[in-house]
Amino acid sequence: MRVVFMGTPEFAATPLKMLIKEQTDIRAVVTQPDRPVGRRRIITPPPVKTLALQYDIPVYQPEKVKEEEFISTLASLKPDIITVIAYGQILPKRVLEIPKIGCINVHASLLPKYRGAAPIQWAVMNGETVTGVTTMWMDEGLDTGDVFFQESIVIKEEWTTLDLFKELSHLGGKLLLKTLAHIKSGNLIRKPQDHEKSTYAPMLKKEDGKIDWLKSTNEIYNLIRGTYPWPGAFTVKNGKEIKIWQAKPYSIGKEPVPGIYKGLIKNEGFLVGTGDGSILVTELQEAGRKRMKATDYLAGHNMQEGDSFADA
Repeated sequence: MRVVFMGTPEFAATPLKMLIKEQTDIRAVVTQPDRPVGRRRIITPPPVKTLALQYDIPVYQPEKVKEEEFISTLASLKPDIITVIAYGQILPKRVLEIPKIGCINVHASLLPKYRGAAPIQWAVMNGETVTGVTTMWMDEGLDTGDVFFQESIVIKEEWTTLDLFKELSHLGGKLLLKTLAHIKSGNLIRKPQDHEKSTYAPMLKKEDGKIDWLKSTNEIYNLIRGTYPWPGAFTVKNGKEIKIWQAKPYSIGKEPVPGIYKGLIKNEGFLVGTGDGSILVTELQEAGRKRMKATDYLAGHNMQEGDSFADA
């Protein structure tokens, strides 16, 4: 069964490596063009490209997947199936119609919940305790196709988006292998989604990370976990942006004073008031400076109880 693999970030590289290990007949990999990365804007290949080249798999990087030349090239590969994992572009109908069997997408949620570009982040931000992976038949809609398989996973309370990414990437690879095995045997499963139960998980923007200290301790904790490592949860103090990288729920229902410094917890960090208690900040980063332990931050700042971490 001839497979074309479409994907871009590290999340897609893990399933690709699993397919390679199982000696899947991968005719080509399609990924996004090399992009500038980091402060120095160094042109860097996507993780999927780097992996594919290690195994001498042909790589295609169209700027736009709807380019006529690329569509012709893709058709010439005569794939039986196209697998898509976090590719980064919506596939037009002409591409969806190329493979003999169809296009299978690996999506990091239990569809129809969390359709869209950032299902993992929003699951953590919303305090979900369970999520999972879906393999589905692609159509022209946004994650609206029929479901093939689903598998769930429990989200541990301390996990960040980065932790969940790693878990779901591996789970997605296993589910894709299972899906391809069923397709190869002719066992094609199609379960229509209940569209009335769908929710949307849009791509995050920087402002999605801004902390509203009026919210509950758990809501703020989930925001910090869910926006890690990007865009990062942040607040503003004395006109300077401060990113809160790590924190812990500390007290709920005790003397809520939102956004106010409430004292040091020795060898751990400091407390900031929330809408229903306080949260223990353990690691942060002031704009223009390196990440540091919260206790080190206090050593360089004369903080007094009652000082605000919430500039208007």
